[in-house]
Amino acid sequence: MTDYAKEIQEHMPVVGDDGTQFATVDHLDGENSIKLTRDEQGNHHWIPVSWVKAVIDGTVQMDRSVIQVQEQWSDSNPAEL
Repeated sequence: MTDYAKEIQEHMPVVGDDGTQFATVDHLDGENSIKLTRDEQGNHHWIPVSWVKAVIDGTVQMDRSVIQVQEQWSDSNPAEL
């Protein structure tokens, strides 16, 4: 398994498995969680690094659809739970 956490940087676009951008990286929280920049409602969301399929050309590519990510992301920092 590739350690994508080392490749993910602030402000990288995050795309679903169809290539549609749905978020931007705010920063990594630890080695296992990606904090996304605030959405249109002003909320942060977190996704696990384990969902990353690849980091290519400055883009973080997920292994699932945008809808699946949005249904499964966390609204709280997993490190604080």
